[in-house]
Amino acid sequence: MTRAGRIPVLGLSPQLPDNLWPARAFAGEVVPFSATAFREGHDLIGVSVLLTGPDGTQSSHPMTLPVAGTDRWETAVQLGAAGTWQYRVRAYADDFATWEHNASVKIPAGIDVELMFMIGAELLGRGAADTSRPAAERTLLQATAGILGDRTLPVDQRLAAATGEEVHAAASVRPISSLETISEPRTIIVERERAGVGAWYEFFPRSEGAVKNVDGTWTSGTFRSAAARLSGVAAMGFDVLYLPPIHPIGRAFRKGPNNSLDAGPNDPGSPWAIGSADGGHDAIHPDLGTVADFTWFVGQAREAGLEIALDLALQASPDHPWVTAHPEWFTTLPDGSIAYAENPPKKYQDIYPINFDNDPDGIRAEVLRIVRYWIGLGVNIFRVDNPHTKPLDFWEWLINEVNTEYPDVVFLAEAFTRPALLHALGKVGFQQSYTYFTWRNTKEELEEFFDGLAHETADFLRPNLFVNTPDILTEYLQFGGPAAFKIRAALAATAAPTWGVYAGFELYESVARPGAEESINNEKYEYRPRDFDHAVDQGTSLAPFITLLNRIRREHPALRQLRNLNIHGSDDESILVYSKFLDAPFTGTGRADALIIVANVDPHSARETTVHLDTTKFGIPAGHAFEVRDLVSGAVWTWSADNYVRLDAFTEPVHILQVKGQ
Repeated sequence: MTRAGRIPVLGLSPQLPDNLWPARAFAGEVVPFSATAFREGHDLIGVSVLLTGPDGTQSSHPMTLPVAGTDRWETAVQLGAAGTWQYRVRAYADDFATWEHNASVKIPAGIDVELMFMIGAELLGRGAADTSRPAAERTLLQATAGILGDRTLPVDQRLAAATGEEVHAAASVRPISSLETISEPRTIIVERERAGVGAWYEFFPRSEGAVKNVDGTWTSGTFRSAAARLSGVAAMGFDVLYLPPIHPIGRAFRKGPNNSLDAGPNDPGSPWAIGSADGGHDAIHPDLGTVADFTWFVGQAREAGLEIALDLALQASPDHPWVTAHPEWFTTLPDGSIAYAENPPKKYQDIYPINFDNDPDGIRAEVLRIVRYWIGLGVNIFRVDNPHTKPLDFWEWLINEVNTEYPDVVFLAEAFTRPALLHALGKVGFQQSYTYFTWRNTKEELEEFFDGLAHETADFLRPNLFVNTPDILTEYLQFGGPAAFKIRAALAATAAPTWGVYAGFELYESVARPGAEESINNEKYEYRPRDFDHAVDQGTSLAPFITLLNRIRREHPALRQLRNLNIHGSDDESILVYSKFLDAPFTGTGRADALIIVANVDPHSARETTVHLDTTKFGIPAGHAFEVRDLVSGAVWTWSADNYVRLDAFTEPVHILQVKGQ
């Protein structure tokens, strides 16, 4: 038995290494397909992708050879419907294309003229006999075959008839072929659009409406008071509101302000220290309200156009009911104590990690029950805390179980870990992942990072480019001033179809806890109400710029794709240039959409330089001039392949340029 096939088809893409799991896409994503195919000798071949959609509909999409001599065939197809897709790659001897090439060389040279016409007529006759072709096309091919056989006609007239546009088009759409090879099928899981596209906003419900009393104690915000913030979040153009854990918080070893070990009686503790006498992962902190209050809040968010994402943190405080009911779910040390969580030098004495090996069946059943419970209350998105500290096979099992029953549920991995593990979490099913974006700040770092996201890992890793988190306030933001916040927001919103903001970013919160990469007075450990409206009124808020970014994202479908980013050049070490392009057939608007992003990534300077563009990457022929409009400032310029720019970090650090006419 041979495996090569008469016309070998190798190196199919999209396909994950080892083909252990299917490639992934989201509804509406334009997916590049490629394969290596060739045959012996000089005869021409054709290659196409055969797609089968979730409803069984089949379609064929011709592939092209962009770079001669590579034998690497490519095409792009927009996958519209969510569900399981299959594709195969078909390679075949393109008999008529081979004849057309040979005839165009031999007949004008007077070589084997009548023999070539005989071969051509036979091929066209074979095409005319194909009953799957439209009747008009069959008539055309038969008539052309007759012209080839008519020796009374001039040679050039006979050749022109067979190589004209109509015959060429008919033979291209439905090739006259033989020696077919079809690859083994590959699977692509296409998930709903929100699995790959969205703008996320994070806030702590207990801070929204929290009140400090005259005696220094606090009255917690509730779901009812937090609902007042929904309109502001929606007005900025966000799609998803992410809530940290809303469960009861343990008292044992409760952390105080700034992660201190001496919590006072009124300190609220970390929401990630889940569980108390009031319940565990299926309970709501009594300060926030009741189950009825939560479902009302979910409904209010939905009316505002927001989906709720809930934190799934599989860990427990020492007061969690699991500790008493299921001590086997934790690690008991030789001295009889239960091991608490550590990430040296950080210690989390208020949290017990779960040992997934002691009772895997029991733990799996309980977690699945919890996830189903929150789905029943209207939650279809889960942000998973530290998934890289749990077994990979557990996540593979859980996500498969949940998505089989609830295909619209989305899991976001908070996976700040080694690349192999971060990537593996995406491969086994996580629809989205946090990334290293917060620590990629220079031009060189960002070029490599963005290019990798778009072209190396897109089949299994969908990045959610959060600009900050309660745990991450990078030095870039600490010392970069407002310009740093504006630059990071613009990059995150334009480089990937999903990005996120943690509350306070729009207020330029930049003071870090000494010795830590997180905000001082960290909201994880205390209430932190903010006056967002006052900042907007005073002109000290980034919210208007964030609103503009999200509006641009909604208006430009190219920004809602991941794989279409291309890096361009500049002569300055701090001027980053990239484009995003979506061809007309894929935009839903009937016209192409092209944007060029030029960013000064140094928040402390003004930069002047020349940027260098490969205009073919966004649909402009090489050497042609074109107009661009800055979607931030409204300015209009005529550009070409090489263009002068000046970007002052303090006033205008970023151009988001729409290629006009696209």
